[in-house]
Amino acid sequence: MTSAAPLTRSISLSSRSWPVACVALFFVAMGVVALADPAGILARFDVAVLSAEGRNEVRAVYGGFGLAMAGALALALRFEGLRVGTLVCAALALVGMALGRLVSWAVDGELGATPLLYFFVELGLAAALWAGLRTTPAKGGSR
Repeated sequence: MTSAAPLTRSISLSSRSWPVACVALFFVAMGVVALADPAGILARFDVAVLSAEGRNEVRAVYGGFGLAMAGALALALRFEGLRVGTLVCAALALVGMALGRLVSWAVDGELGATPLLYFFVELGLAAALWAGLRTTPAKGGSR
């Protein structure tokens, strides 16, 4: 059956894959740092994590989610059939984070330097995934 072939076809690391690999590495770093030092993650945003429940939340949302996103992107690099859906989903998650920062700015009337930095980081990572998506060959095209 030809419909299952794209899922098993491997993608070689090439110029069309490096943006995706870079985003995956960012998520690995975010996940590892959050698991190791949850208070340090939120200290960047002037938020104190004082309870075990708070540390648990940071480890789950920043740590677990970051490592899961890295894993999904790694699978998308390995299996052609997963590439488009995974890249779109990850890019939309990053854009959603950036939009959440804009909503916060509109509601609170201020946007600090660190959230502004991460706003641009999130948009940059989404753009890198979009670049990886835009260089995905058309169905039936050459790799």
